[in-house]
Order: sequence, then structure tokens, then C-alpha cells
Amino acid sequence: MGASGPRRGPGPPDGGWGWAVLGACFVITGFAYGFPKAVSVFFRALMRDFGAGYSDTAWVSSIMLAMLYGTGPVSSILVTRFGCRPVMLVGGLLASAGMILASFATRLLELYLTAGVLTGLGLALNFQPSLIMLGLYFERRRPLANGLAAAGSPVFLSALSPLGQQLLEHFGWRGGFLLLGGLLLNCCACGAVMRPPPGPSPRPRRDSAGDAPGEAEAHLAGPRVRKAPSGGRTRRRLLDVTVCADRAFAVYAVTKFLMALGLFVPAILLVNYAKDAGVPDSEAAFLLSIVGFVDIVARPACGALAGLARLRPHVAYLFSLALMANGLTDLSSARARSYGALVAFCIAFGLSYGMVGALQFEVLMAAVGAPRFPSALGLVLLLEAVAVLIGPPSAGRLVDALKNYEIIFYLAGSEVALAGIFMAVATNCCLRRPRDGPPSPGTEGGAGDGEEAEAEVDSDLPPAGTEEPGGLEAVEVPSPGTGPSQPEVKMEPGLALESV
Repeated sequence: MGASGPRRGPGPPDGGWGWAVLGACFVITGFAYGFPKAVSVFFRALMRDFGAGYSDTAWVSSIMLAMLYGTGPVSSILVTRFGCRPVMLVGGLLASAGMILASFATRLLELYLTAGVLTGLGLALNFQPSLIMLGLYFERRRPLANGLAAAGSPVFLSALSPLGQQLLEHFGWRGGFLLLGGLLLNCCACGAVMRPPPGPSPRPRRDSAGDAPGEAEAHLAGPRVRKAPSGGRTRRRLLDVTVCADRAFAVYAVTKFLMALGLFVPAILLVNYAKDAGVPDSEAAFLLSIVGFVDIVARPACGALAGLARLRPHVAYLFSLALMANGLTDLSSARARSYGALVAFCIAFGLSYGMVGALQFEVLMAAVGAPRFPSALGLVLLLEAVAVLIGPPSAGRLVDALKNYEIIFYLAGSEVALAGIFMAVATNCCLRRPRDGPPSPGTEGGAGDGEEAEAEVDSDLPPAGTEEPGGLEAVEVPSPGTGPSQPEVKMEPGLALESV
């Protein structure tokens, strides 16, 4: 299984070391999505010690989520420049350091900077590279792989929430933060697993664009370099913002923005909502575990369902159905006060939430294709960060002002349901393929994600030695004689960011 072992043909291996990568993605996804929600267990203790309201305390989770999403473009650039493994190792150290430093905080501002900014940045530098690497190892089994990796979120949520409650009772919130910081060092071990996939065979077949089929995938695992003949230019695109002109990407981005306004609100407020309804603390914390247990089953099952030949071309509609189901669950459970009603809400919410989690990145991969997925993911996460900064803090302020959770569930459910309706209508009206045109496998209104997509994207790039407007362009200028060439960098206005 070493780098010098037998090599497969061109294309993702769909197995092998990919299963180890999938296991690491499982852990990273669990920390990235489960950790900001599990931290809400400590909110009441923080409110008591710092004399703050719930809305002020909720900013810790909101900033953590905003950093997880908002630094998406930065993570995309770093992955393209340095590769997945170094970025993830640094991210694991930052995430751990943030929680350890937070245990010594004496003001809420210090919590915002440590647990919010630093830990959130560390989680972001782990989350996005793990998804990129998963896409490099799986193609035919990609929906199932995405579903299994996404199952890490409910597994860790169901474990971290009771663990946080126990740590709070035995060590206080400071000791709990310190121990959770040590737990986050496991992200470094996961980063060490992320080695690039095996390259193409020694004599690869070249596609119509002139690139080997495995070349587009290789640049995602490490720096992307366009090979040029002797004396030509070596170019690399760090962030491809031209993907914003893709209609499928635009529809997906708007859907994710609307979704993020309300999707996380019920999960963040659930524990405190139950406590205010008279539910004991231990039982209130267990409600998140119920959501997690249902979510564990829903995500792999939905991933396997989306991988069926009949359903995979229509995965966007399945995603919109999951969003509408989640929104209707919030709306129908806004008046739930008894413990039994809250348990029923958690079951329905966990099922629909799991479907959304299993499909969201599969839809994006199918829409834009594997070569443009890192840039598209970074830009989508940036939009989602804005929504996360609006949604949960606004919900917390409404709770402080109205002392009523009912309006919060109505607002959150309406936003998520609207996202599902928009996705279905826009996909049907704007992205539906002509009947006489054969659809590409695994796509819905966007570029394919196999060799065809790679050829399409690479064919859009000019050949080596030509100029392209926009970005930071590095030009190799041959020096006289036989000495090494000296780089000459010139800046041009535009959208694309390119570097040596």
C-alpha cells in the first residue's frame, strides 16, 4: 500500500487506500459539524460566569461555524498551493490550540478569538481538504462514500454532547474545554492519512484537451502545474472564480444560503429549549444524541439511495425534497413542549437533516465537476458563512427579547423549506437538459465529473505560453546561457488568481 506499490489505471481507485481516507473524512466531518453544536452544552455555565445573555454566548458557536465556512476560499488556495496533508496537519494544531487557550479566557471576547476564530479556522483547514481528497479516491461509489463520511457528524454529535455534559459536571467548563482541545489533536492523525491517490499508468492515454486523465485529479492533491515545453510557461490556477458564471453553481449557492439561515438553528437551541420547558439537564442533552442516532442511519442510507442508477441523475431533486422535509419538520414541531413531543421532533429532524447532510456535497460535485470542485466548495462555504452569522445570533436575540422559542422554529422552518422549493423550481426551469441531448452520468445541469469534465475544463485553459486576462500570472523568463530561469511576476486585474 506504499507509494511504490502497484498502480491502477487512470481515474479514481474507488477503494484501496481510499477506505482509510474515508475513515479520516468520517472523523474530520464529525469534528467539523458536531463540535460547534456540542459546545452549546456549556452555554448556561458561560452565561452564569460572564453575566452575559444567550445571544452573546451563542456567538461562540456562530463564529466557529462562520470560520468553518468563511475561510473556504483561503483553504482552497492553500490546498492548491501546498496540498491536502500539510494544510490538515496545521489545521489540527490550530483547532486544538484554540480550545486549550479558551480554557484560560476571562472575557467573552477572548472566547470569541480562541474557541471561535482559532478553533473554527483549524476545523476549516481540515474539513475542506478532506472532502477534496475523498473526491479524488471515489467516483463510481462517490454518493455512498459521501454518505458514509457525512455520518461522522451525527456519530460525533451523539457522543460529544453527553461527553460535554459529563465534563461540565466533573471539571467545569474550563476543564471541559481543555480536554476537548486535546481531543482535537486527532485531526492531525487524520491529516497524516491524506496521501495523494496513485497516479496514472506509465503510458497514460491522453484526452482531447491534451492532458492525461489523472492530471486534473493530481493537482488537487498537490499544487496544480500546467506542463509546458522547454522555454515555455508554468501556470497554476489557485482559485477559479469563473465557476460563479455556471448556472448550476448559482442555483446551488442561493439554495445553500437560504438553507444555512435556518438549518442549524433548531439543533443549536434544542438543549436550552428543552431545559426551559422543564426537562432535566441530562435528558435535555440526550435529545441531541437522539438526533445523532437517527442521523447515523439516514446519511449512509441516503448516500446509497442517491447512488442508484435511476436516482443519481436526479440527485438535485432528492436534495430539494430533503430540504422541504426538514423545513416542514421545524414548522410542525414549533409548539412541542413535552418530552415525548421533543423526542418525536428529534427523530423527524434527524432523518431529514441526515438526508441534507448526505446529499449537499454530492450535488455540488455533480453540478460543477471534480476539477472545479475545490474552488466551488470554497466559494459556497463563504456564502454559507454569511448566513450562519445571520441565522443563529438573530435567533438568540429573538429568544432574549420574546422569551419564546415558537417564532424561532417558524422562521427556521420557513427558510429551509423555501430553499428546497427554490432548488426544485430552479433545477426544473433553468437546468433541465434538452430531451435530445444524452445526460452525462452523475450530473444534473452542470459539467460531468469524470474524464469528460476534466477535458472540458482543461480545454478552456489556453495552451502554455499564451496570456489569459485576470489574476496573478507567473511567467518563466529563460535566462541567457544554461543558467536557471528567473521568475518574473506581473499583476493583471481580473477574477482568476494564479501564481507560480
